[in-house]
Amino acid sequence: MVSKDQGIGGAILALCVIVVVGYLVLIIAFPKYQLDAVLVLVSIAFIAILAIGAWIGWTMATTPPPKPIEEITTELEEKKEEPKPEQTEAPAAEAAPKKKK
Repeated sequence: MVSKDQGIGGAILALCVIVVVGYLVLIIAFPKYQLDAVLVLVSIAFIAILAIGAWIGWTMATTPPPKPIEEITTELEEKKEEPKPEQTEAPAAEAAPKKKK
């Protein structure tokens, strides 16, 4: 059985193949529309590139800056110095003798 992602991928593949074949048929069979077909294709590609650039810019503008490295290392050092409750109780439990019945 095909998963949902594989089905979507197959549909995208089929759509792209249909568009490529249609584009080639338009250019080869109708030379009168060659310039228009190239103009539309280049325009779509240019707009797509600008849209990706705008999306990257939006993401960079709205993402908060990361913590400075000094702050992160200070937090890590503080966590290492604090003993964990499990570590302090475990040796005491092991040291106690076990009684046999």
